[in-house]
Amino acid sequence: MRRALLWACGLAGMLTGATAGRAQTPSTATAVFAGGCFWGIEGVFEHVKGVQSATAGYAGGSLASPSYEQVSSGRTGHAESVRVTYDPAQVTYEQLLQVFFTVAHDPTQKNRQGPDHGTQYRSVVFYADTVQARIARAYVADLTARRVYGAPIVTEIVPLQAFYEAEAYHQHYMARHPDAPYIVYNDAPKVQHLRDALPALYREPARVTE
Repeated sequence: MRRALLWACGLAGMLTGATAGRAQTPSTATAVFAGGCFWGIEGVFEHVKGVQSATAGYAGGSLASPSYEQVSSGRTGHAESVRVTYDPAQVTYEQLLQVFFTVAHDPTQKNRQGPDHGTQYRSVVFYADTVQARIARAYVADLTARRVYGAPIVTEIVPLQAFYEAEAYHQHYMARHPDAPYIVYNDAPKVQHLRDALPALYREPARVTE
């Protein structure tokens, strides 16, 4: 069922392609996260120092090259996800996890974030290799041991099989549509939380134009 604009996460456009989430060069690495509507996750990471790009897409399902409408049905197994390309010399994978768990989403909400419900909005860390897997599991274990949250963490930590870029309409949505009601009520507060809670990691990104 198509959601109203206020609570929608987007409309379908043209699929741009798929890439795997592995390190690209010695000075560049990638990480893939899912935690609700990809507009907010992407928008938060675009404000993190050392992040070169954040790309909205789909991961975790069985259907190749899915469309937004297919993923929104909840029958593909995919989650709305974001591929983060970053410079490890400027920001570490652990710091990206800190942003993900601290401000980008609520890791205790199962199959939902805010107004969005369904398995396509589940919380996931998609690891690219055994190093990322080890770091992510240790990070969650530490959060759990310190009882940071009042409820159990439900984040899945699973290998990345493929990442499919979402339609062009979804890319940089927060930067392009800062006054959209969904962004104002659900995602802009996350960026402000990043600025307040993790100021050393915050930066103003370059303006994205139409």
